[in-house]
Amino acid sequence: MQTLRNIISRYMRSVTFFLVITLLVLIMYIQIAHEQKQAYTSATETFHQIEQVLSKNQEELTETRKAYRQTCLHNAEAIAYMLENKPAIINSAEKLKEIAVLMEVDEIHIFDTTGRIYAGTHPEYYDFTFDSGEQMRFFKPMLTDKSLRLVQEITPNTAEAKLMQYSALWSRDEKFIVQVGMEPVNVMKVTEKNELSYLFSLFRVNPDADYYAVHKHSGAIVGSTDLSCVGKNLSEIGLSLDSVASHEKGFHADVNGERSYCVFMETGDNYIGRILSCQALYRRIPSTTAALAVCLITIALILSYVVTRYMNRYVVQGIHSINEKLHSIAQGNLDEIVDIQSCVELAELSGYINRMKKSILDNNRKMSYVLGKTNMYIGVYEYNRHMKRVRITEHVPKILALKPGEAERLSADYKAFREFIADLRKNPADEETCVFFCRERYVKLEEICEEDEIFGVIIDVTEEMEKRRKIEAERDFDPLTGLYNRRGMEQKLAALFSEPEALKHSAVIMIDADNLKTINDTYGHDAGDVYLKEIAGLFRDFGTESCVSTRLGGDEFVLFLYHYGSGQELTDTISLLTDMQNNRFANITAQVRVPLRFSFGCSLTGQSTDYEKLMKEADERMYENKRARKGSSI
Repeated sequence: MQTLRNIISRYMRSVTFFLVITLLVLIMYIQIAHEQKQAYTSATETFHQIEQVLSKNQEELTETRKAYRQTCLHNAEAIAYMLENKPAIINSAEKLKEIAVLMEVDEIHIFDTTGRIYAGTHPEYYDFTFDSGEQMRFFKPMLTDKSLRLVQEITPNTAEAKLMQYSALWSRDEKFIVQVGMEPVNVMKVTEKNELSYLFSLFRVNPDADYYAVHKHSGAIVGSTDLSCVGKNLSEIGLSLDSVASHEKGFHADVNGERSYCVFMETGDNYIGRILSCQALYRRIPSTTAALAVCLITIALILSYVVTRYMNRYVVQGIHSINEKLHSIAQGNLDEIVDIQSCVELAELSGYINRMKKSILDNNRKMSYVLGKTNMYIGVYEYNRHMKRVRITEHVPKILALKPGEAERLSADYKAFREFIADLRKNPADEETCVFFCRERYVKLEEICEEDEIFGVIIDVTEEMEKRRKIEAERDFDPLTGLYNRRGMEQKLAALFSEPEALKHSAVIMIDADNLKTINDTYGHDAGDVYLKEIAGLFRDFGTESCVSTRLGGDEFVLFLYHYGSGQELTDTISLLTDMQNNRFANITAQVRVPLRFSFGCSLTGQSTDYEKLMKEADERMYENKRARKGSSI
């Protein structure tokens, strides 16, 4: 086995080499990340500048279009005014062309009241109507509403598919419609300033980077600083729409056969991207990394020598001294004092060892004192995940009802003991905290976990739990019949009606035992008690689903049926009571057999969550049943 001095020297060299390599890799990674961040930042800044220019150009375009629409409509008004004053001009195409030149418009069309062109500067359009095409159909509503003054958006005209902007209005005498067409030259000039390829040329600072504009639905390249790519699909240069849409922070890809770093951002109907080759992006990294490697290796060699020298001098010798003291303590010499002062850390370690030793002695004394002062069965266990054995007190095997040899097996391996405790926790006592059912006994278990130390206390609470359950039974159940009493029923129904959706189809049934007074008067109260027990036996587990059976007092009973899958199933179950009303008998004494008779009324729950109201409805129907049965001689 090697000495600590040799181990430290060998591992210092290994760690130094590892750290140098790790630092170089980390520095390269940081440089790569920095270059990518710079590329991303540069791209997004350019994209935002383009967006701002596009926004400004769009505002200019909107204003230009608005002014152009107004001019087009004013021209139509002026021409209509001229034609109203000189109607003879309408039939002269040449005169109309002179007016068109004078007003700086490209086309003039005159429509009759039916929407047909019968005059204008372009005879080839004569006889076109408002139904001659989509562009013409825009003005058709003017035939029914002569107050309209319409200006159409820039659109290809019907005959030549040439971009035009048309306006139209009725003459003041409402005899004809004047339509004016103008080529939107100024609008087109402003629109050209929004062309992405034009904008890319303005913002291209790095000649190594190329910019692309890609339609986000079709993948078509609609603009680029590389004009040879315009018109191509994104897949033709090595990219896909999925990669562009899913990588917001940039990604690597082979573009036109060259490994590149790509950044794209969504703008309107397009993705705008900046693509920079990896060779240009990372060109500074190799030289920077080589210089850092030389510096790191030099520093690492110096540190390795210095650390090893002083580690041997101040640590190895101190640890050797502490080991000698610990060996003595491990042999049972708890009076041994550890006092190594070669450095602050070893001095603190000496103090901790001494305090730990004192704590162990104090804990043993305290535990023995506490357990000796109580008459309860209390068990204590403790284990550390770094030590295999579990320390347990003498009462633990008895409390947990461990079989012979089982206690030794569990205390020998903390993992097996921990699994046993985990299985114990799977059987909690109802409505009790930290109480579990273990091999026909009730056990209270609490643990304290501090880092790797687990300290647990186990108490046998079987007798306490049995007394409590007996008290609950006396409190909530009728002693004569074993059914719920009024208090037990109210607690049970309150819990069930707190989640009405879980009741499904349900019903409240009020029942009154018939002839109880007659039996008491005739055979005595003992016979009456037998009669009530026999009736209670009919209702104890009535139905096929879930049932709450209650004796309210005297000869009154309540059944609550719930959790039925259908209303028919519930109705069929209730109908069994009708069969039982006249077909059951009870042996109240060895010689006396009397018929079991009762009246009942039922109320289906439906949407109601007020069980007291349901009981009242069922009680009224029970009395109706009782009166009907008396009428038929119960």
